[in-house]
Amino acid sequence: MDFELSPKAQDYLGRLQDFMDEKVYPAEAPYAAYRNEKGYHDHTCPPVVEELKTEARSRGLWNLFLPDVSGLTNLEYASLAELTGRSIHLAPEAINCAAPDTGNMEVLHMFGTAEQKAQWLHPLLEGEIRSAFAMTEPDVASSDATNIATSIDRDGDDYVINGRKWWITGASDPRCKILIVMGKTDVNESVHRQQSMILVPLDAPGVENVRSLPVFGYQDQHGHCELRFTDVRVPASNLIGNQGDGFMIAQARLGPGRIHHCMRSIGIAERALQLMCQRAASRVAFGMELARQGVVQEAIAESRMEIEQARLLTLKAAWMIDNVGARGARTEIAAIKVIAPRIALRVLDRAIQVHGGGGVCDDFPLAQLWAGMRTLRLADGPDEVHVRTVARVELGKYLPRS
Repeated sequence: MDFELSPKAQDYLGRLQDFMDEKVYPAEAPYAAYRNEKGYHDHTCPPVVEELKTEARSRGLWNLFLPDVSGLTNLEYASLAELTGRSIHLAPEAINCAAPDTGNMEVLHMFGTAEQKAQWLHPLLEGEIRSAFAMTEPDVASSDATNIATSIDRDGDDYVINGRKWWITGASDPRCKILIVMGKTDVNESVHRQQSMILVPLDAPGVENVRSLPVFGYQDQHGHCELRFTDVRVPASNLIGNQGDGFMIAQARLGPGRIHHCMRSIGIAERALQLMCQRAASRVAFGMELARQGVVQEAIAESRMEIEQARLLTLKAAWMIDNVGARGARTEIAAIKVIAPRIALRVLDRAIQVHGGGGVCDDFPLAQLWAGMRTLRLADGPDEVHVRTVARVELGKYLPRS
């Protein structure tokens, strides 16, 4: 296993580091100021984001997540994703590598028709619009995707959608124009062939944005939304792939995407560790800097060791996807989805502790980062589902097939 970056990837990483230092980090303050001025319920995009996107494109830092565009492997992109995680609200979108658009673009790239690509994939790749992925539902345990109850019924040349979704990230952003909706097209099919995915314009009659859900009191700029679909009618040509392909498409979407999430989580952990060290070196208690207190040194050391472990496991998963495919890396993908958020939360918690009262208020980014990271233990499947996957693979070596 070789994690050495190619010269091309090293070049990207160097240029991205310069972009972060020169443009992204300085943009954090005006981004926060705009959001504070606009208020809790506003979901418009701070102008500095579009400025960063223009700058990123001029530097050739654009759509790096998509191998057919960037020429990068999953392993090579992983280090770039980690770096963007250090400014999670700005950097991924600045280079057009933000979820859920990345996953949606991958779906359209792999499974979309020529017409679907022209209408939706092209403007997404250009950064002209945003999108959302509507799978999770409030009325069923969506950790089991076969539970999804939203109906997608064929009616002549159309499909008609009815149901409720929630935690649909991005749907309150005025730039969001298209949804990929997962629902059931045939309850009589086998359990993994009942679901399909379909493109639904956000402005289609019958689509209602009920509310944007806060996360521990924080309101996301793009929104985490509850949506209601009432007799929403779209052309049958909006179906992605074939009827019954929904579960398969979801699995294809989530493999590389979890590498992105996990590496960004490690970037967040690195930012937290940096803030912890800076705080420890600048604060004095009991006659010496916090950094000279043994208990603080232990917190810093534990954080460094855990970050390194999480990074190595995530890089291994990325290497395996590149070499044996997502199916062959199933155990590693499940493992990192548990480990990376856990480690990031531990480091954030330690950083909050070292900051004292400052750590739990908004004078520092730690509280908001913790709130966002805590949701990742639920998003894309809760920890328990992934632990179950790892356990099944391990026990499959010892238990007879049932």
